[in-house]
Amino acid sequence: MSATTGDSAPHPAPSAPPEASGPDRAAPAAAGQPDLAALLGAAVAAVSGSPRPGQAAMAEAVAEAVADGSHLLVQAGTGTGKSLGYLVPALAQGERVIVATATLALQRQLIERDLPRTVEALHPLLRRRPEFATLKGRSNYLCLHRLHEGVPQDEEEGLFDPFEAAQAAVAAGGGASSRLGRDLLRLRDWADETETGDRDALSPGVSDRAWSQVSVSARECLGAAKCPYGTECFAEAARERAKLAEVIVTNHALLAIDALEGAPVLPEHEVLIIDEAHELVSRVTGVATGELTPGGVNRAVRRAAKLVDEKAADRLQTAAESFERLMELALPGRLEEIPEDLGYALAALRDAARTVITAIGTTRDASLSDEEAVRRQALASVENVQEVCDRILEGSEYDVLWYERHDRYGASLRVAPLTVSGLLREKLFTERSVILTSATLKLGGDFHGIAASLGLGPEGGSGTAGAAGAEGKEEAGDEETGDEAPVWRGLDVGSPFTYRKQGILYVARHLSPPGREGGRADMLDELAELMEAAGGRTLGLFSSMRAAQHAAEELRGRLDLPILLQGEETLGELIRTFAADARTCLFGTLSLWQGVDVPGPNCQLVVMDRIPFPRPDDPLMSARQRAVESAGGNGFMAVAATHAALLMAQGAGRLVRAVDDRGVVAVLDPRLATARYGGFLRASMPDFWYTNDRNQVRRSLAAIDAAARAAQP
Repeated sequence: MSATTGDSAPHPAPSAPPEASGPDRAAPAAAGQPDLAALLGAAVAAVSGSPRPGQAAMAEAVAEAVADGSHLLVQAGTGTGKSLGYLVPALAQGERVIVATATLALQRQLIERDLPRTVEALHPLLRRRPEFATLKGRSNYLCLHRLHEGVPQDEEEGLFDPFEAAQAAVAAGGGASSRLGRDLLRLRDWADETETGDRDALSPGVSDRAWSQVSVSARECLGAAKCPYGTECFAEAARERAKLAEVIVTNHALLAIDALEGAPVLPEHEVLIIDEAHELVSRVTGVATGELTPGGVNRAVRRAAKLVDEKAADRLQTAAESFERLMELALPGRLEEIPEDLGYALAALRDAARTVITAIGTTRDASLSDEEAVRRQALASVENVQEVCDRILEGSEYDVLWYERHDRYGASLRVAPLTVSGLLREKLFTERSVILTSATLKLGGDFHGIAASLGLGPEGGSGTAGAAGAEGKEEAGDEETGDEAPVWRGLDVGSPFTYRKQGILYVARHLSPPGREGGRADMLDELAELMEAAGGRTLGLFSSMRAAQHAAEELRGRLDLPILLQGEETLGELIRTFAADARTCLFGTLSLWQGVDVPGPNCQLVVMDRIPFPRPDDPLMSARQRAVESAGGNGFMAVAATHAALLMAQGAGRLVRAVDDRGVVAVLDPRLATARYGGFLRASMPDFWYTNDRNQVRRSLAAIDAAARAAQP
């Protein structure tokens, strides 16, 4: 979509066929197979939907890619019905399919709504009923051994029963402890009711602290053969169901673990569909990031001390104390190379950890499950310390190392890959057909930036792995292997919404540009006037939590409107309250840019306080930007502008969620209108009617508010 620069009033745009590089008619049905259009029609009817040209075009392209084993990037705007656009052709092929999503909401939609109805609708036509299942990491499932036998503790020998402690805490009426206690007691009751043990099936949820008392990581698990509850294990049952299923729904994190660990955790599959694909690089980077903190190292020391001789325990304790003293002096920022004192501390910690791991290994024959649980937990903690130390000391040029400091958690030492494009190219695109889809894959008007970050070369071409063009590539610094870049094509199936008729993109060109000092009194004045004109109905997307808090504090004193602030209640509760009351406004940061779905008149003004560039001192982003520049590319455009474009596209997408929605996206940063990169950012957003006229926008908001009020029963 190209940005529009005129200030004429919004008008209906003539319908146009979706932009596509594939065939303009459906691929012929295989012999004995029903026509794809018939299958899609049956599925759409089953979910009470209506035929959509974009959805049909997507289904045809997915069927073709699956049939010939190629790769496809599909941008499908909100309201396209993309889940059926990929599920129907994938089910029709009869091959095993992994569907990976980024959010719990979409996983639930697929498992609880789309797949059951689609399978039933297609069963008479396919003459088979495909099985489907969901699969997540082991720590997402309730551990029956933890529940019944107790939790290994750092301060005590053996295990203790957290539920006895919970009952005592609740009886005593203590604050935080009693809340933890209530969560634990509810988990115990839920364990008798749940069929899956899946944390995401527990509603309302519990804190991470409570869940950690009844779950284990893959490393801590005793294994089905040793565990007295192995035959009843929820995680093992999920894996068995996945082995028998034709469609397995998982998350980006488990997909990343499957690619990173070497030992597969997902069943073999012929087709991989990645929904919410704009999130993939970020999620894979998160899984591939290692971290050392004094707290984590000290936990490893306490757990190991129970299992090894005094000499080995003291050695690890001494190394941990040296590391902790060093971290007390750590200043946030990137480490271009490992300082000598840090190198000595990490080497001592690594060597002590290796000694302890060897010593703990001698207890492998523990016959009692409680002793084995203690050993597993200690081994997992110490192995993590040793592995992160090893990785940092290797000093790979393809890793970024930095210190972080948090008010609550103190200092941490983190190491992350400079890029994951090579990993994705090698692990995802070599043995299967991959379909990647999202409402925001075309940044700046094309797929090049997203494709390069995934390790893909030019669209439709071959060439070597590094051939993606300097300005769009984020893989600079990736180890060149000389491998052929996977062949792929892109498809934009558009949206059923007429964005130029339904929405306005307003850029407040008259405001002062944002600076590092914050404040921006003129921006707050502008925001207040827009919110009053809209009668509330405002979703405020801020580039930092500090900015959101400052705006909420200031405007609560000026406006007679309820203003909710992220962090003051759970995100789900905030969104429910916002959606229920037209006058209510909601302010927040990153998760709101992508996680709010409020169709209807209660969200008619989406405000962005500034272009969400990454912080200049972000170690990983700045390292990636410099790597692109050293390879001859435009680091700012490839990294910072691409990051901002993705967030702005997602944020603007919060406005129009249904065919009747109307409203304004207001960007209170004049650089979107005046800077050279402004056109790139606007081209990444929905094709709203564009204006800088503040008076016209206020009139439009007032008219939309009046119409919404008049329509109220």
